[in-house]
Amino acid sequence: MTPPNAASNAGLHARLLAQTGAARQELLALPILREALEGRVSRADYAAFLTQAYHHVRHTTPLLMACGARLPARLEWLRAAVAEYIEEEVGHQEWILDDLAALGLDRDLAAASAPAPATELMVAYAYDTIARGNPVGFFGMVLVLEGTSVAIATRAAEVIERTLELPRSAFTYLRSHGDLDIEHTGFFAALMDRLDDPGDQAAVVHAARMFYRLYADVFASLRGPAALAVAA
Repeated sequence: MTPPNAASNAGLHARLLAQTGAARQELLALPILREALEGRVSRADYAAFLTQAYHHVRHTTPLLMACGARLPARLEWLRAAVAEYIEEEVGHQEWILDDLAALGLDRDLAAASAPAPATELMVAYAYDTIARGNPVGFFGMVLVLEGTSVAIATRAAEVIERTLELPRSAFTYLRSHGDLDIEHTGFFAALMDRLDDPGDQAAVVHAARMFYRLYADVFASLRGPAALAVAA
């Protein structure tokens, strides 16, 4: 992605990180994330994570399309950036199904399964933010998901692969997203620094705080019956 030219509002991204830092730390402090980085998760935990990832990642492209459609004319430059995101995100849910198949699980069963309530609520909130609130708030979800990926995805993949002795082919999603989201970081920062409307800025901060809570709920639910149904 080619970063857009940032306007004079060059501090928004830094303020966004500062204003959501506490929520980010609460998410990263979850026991299941610490245990993943320490090699103390099970194959069922990993399968549950992939299953719930499928249920929100499959909405990424539709959400981006919905966001782009609702952006006002004054944010035409942001609509162009959304189009770039769409081009890079199409089909990533298939990588997750490939990973589940590499674990020996039925990809069709995973695709047909129902999301855990926490995952369903996070996705519903994303659609609601776009449809009922300020569509720019959707970038709060981008901050949370990509930022978490950059923080732990590649390291977690390496540790889980080694400790559970799983095939490299079961880590397409984690490894690719860890690297891809690092590339996206500068692009995202430039987008945020170009937002100069106080309402848009507030919408991103509010949504990011909410998505940190909602995403934390998804991780906290991974050992529940709904998340583990496909892994059984």
